[in-house]
Amino acid sequence: MNKKQKKMLIRIIIAAVLMVILHFAYEFLGEDVTDESGNLVKAAAVREPVWFFLYMIPYLVVGYDILKKALKGILNRQIFDENFLMAVATIGAIAVALVEKNGDYTEAIAVMLFYQTGELFQSYAVGKSRRNISALMDIRPDYANIEKDGALEKVDPDEVETGSIIVVQPGEKVPIDGIVTEGRTTLNTSALTGESIPREASEGDEVISGCINMTGVIKVKTTKEFGESTVSKILDLVENSSSRKSKSEDFISKFARYYTPAVCGGALALALLPPLVLMIMGRDPALGSWIYRALTFLVISCPCALVISIPLTFFAGIGGAGNAGILVKGSNYLEALSKTRIVAFDKTGTMTKGVFEVNGIHHSSIENDKLLEYAAHAECFSTHPIARSIIKTYQEGLVWKTNEETGEAVPVPCEKKKMGHGDHRILRERVSSVEEIGGNGIAAVVDGRDILIGNSKLMKNRSIDFKECHYVGTVVHVAIDGEYAGHILISDVVKPTAKEAVSGLKKAGVRRTVMLTGDSKQVAESVAADLAIDEVRSELLPADKVDAVEQLLNDKRDKEVLAFVGDGINDAPVLSRADIGVAMGALGSDAAIEAADIVLMDDDPAKIAKAIRIARKCMRIVYENIYFAIGIKLLCLLLGAFGFANMWMAIFADVGVMVLAVINAIRALFVKRV
Repeated sequence: MNKKQKKMLIRIIIAAVLMVILHFAYEFLGEDVTDESGNLVKAAAVREPVWFFLYMIPYLVVGYDILKKALKGILNRQIFDENFLMAVATIGAIAVALVEKNGDYTEAIAVMLFYQTGELFQSYAVGKSRRNISALMDIRPDYANIEKDGALEKVDPDEVETGSIIVVQPGEKVPIDGIVTEGRTTLNTSALTGESIPREASEGDEVISGCINMTGVIKVKTTKEFGESTVSKILDLVENSSSRKSKSEDFISKFARYYTPAVCGGALALALLPPLVLMIMGRDPALGSWIYRALTFLVISCPCALVISIPLTFFAGIGGAGNAGILVKGSNYLEALSKTRIVAFDKTGTMTKGVFEVNGIHHSSIENDKLLEYAAHAECFSTHPIARSIIKTYQEGLVWKTNEETGEAVPVPCEKKKMGHGDHRILRERVSSVEEIGGNGIAAVVDGRDILIGNSKLMKNRSIDFKECHYVGTVVHVAIDGEYAGHILISDVVKPTAKEAVSGLKKAGVRRTVMLTGDSKQVAESVAADLAIDEVRSELLPADKVDAVEQLLNDKRDKEVLAFVGDGINDAPVLSRADIGVAMGALGSDAAIEAADIVLMDDDPAKIAKAIRIARKCMRIVYENIYFAIGIKLLCLLLGAFGFANMWMAIFADVGVMVLAVINAIRALFVKRV
């Protein structure tokens, strides 16, 4: 509990103890006597003003803040809220006790006690939910280490410029996004991605702020300023998520705006109309009884269960999603996500890794390793992704498995060559000349041998007979001393969870999946078929993707939501145009993350289906609370209007409904089994 909650608890205990003492003192103090009117009363009741002031002590101890808020609301012309209802109901109950001189002030105090107890419970529940989310997002670094004169100096992360070298020691948070320049370590990324398995990082790897360095000391060259780094953006998203309200929250706000004046009018009518009718009929109007029913009606009508539990449900849902590595920018997006029935994907970087890898060497006339060695040295001065993939594969020194019938060789995953099988370093001094042939490839001299490496156009232009590849991917042909030596197959690798992602979406009720990509038709159709995606549209420019999404939006059914999932800067316009934009946060561009409504922190497409399931759980809890609270309220209002419920029952019903609704709302925070 925080100080405010502890203070409230003390007030409740003091007021409750005083109320019990006064109640028993009033009941048992003195003999029954006859008052001035000849009525038999307790001796204590003769000194009614004294008891009134004594009872007001616990009433004001527990309820002074409610009265203060009610008065402030009246002065600000925002009259009809739960504070006003509680103030009117309890002051009315005190007035009835004064008029009837029965000394029954305990009811008013009890109403305030129960209401404040419910408020305390709600405050604690909301605080616990916020603490859970704060613990999840406790990723803001306090400092960054800069090395000066051989010693580490702690500085404010805001003061670190792009391109600076910072040192991250074991146990410290990575303060700013950057690239490891020295050292090797294991990173805990659970606060960002929801993934419990640590990630290895070494020289050349990108690291994002908010990760915890677990093992070794690393030096990181910053690639962004602190304000633009991942940790700052995440915290900004979480802090501002509550500002974007859902339709359900807007409905509750509007409902309370009209509902409260309506029930106040109903209570006034209940207090005045029946007595008036009874007076006209010549019968006893029993005014005090009807006023009491009206006050009970007011207590029952308090809409705090709805007003509190609905925003809390969305807050908990956003926190639960964040715990799973899914950042939702507002409850309106969470509500929209629950209605998603069409999902469109980008391909590269979304369903595939966006990283080129050598998948095979085909029709090689020399040893596979030797072919790769010549190709890697010929490409060693290039920064092209395809060149980088060839060099990386050569340096890893993978074992190759050759199909004797076809002559095709593929690298065996995760198996490094044993010692004694040669050195796999790139030695640039072996390359005596390099000529880049625009749009076709490279001509180089490696170890005195003429190497041609490039596409089929290069082979045709140099009159070299080559063999076509029947596999999908980028084909790099290699010729040595004018003779064809074979080709290297390079392709973007499908993410391990991509197939599971599409399957999970269909299980989650998504009826249509579409791939929108700028890649070639052959590659796009191959990936779509492998992943069981319903439709594929290929060779699209960024503007073409927007047009495709427009068409999908026009074709969708009523109340259906279209989500687009992308990662690149060229996806930003589409992410903005779709009903829901989902961006890959780890590798995604800043523009894509900024334009998206939901960010997946670990780039795992399987999280899309989980996000939808979390949203649906959240909305299910919202509707459970709405139906439950309104149903109980209507029943109790009828009972109160007909005199079957007293004020004690009314406050029990009100606080009980609120407590149950809050407990139900907190369920949205737990999403591990969703």
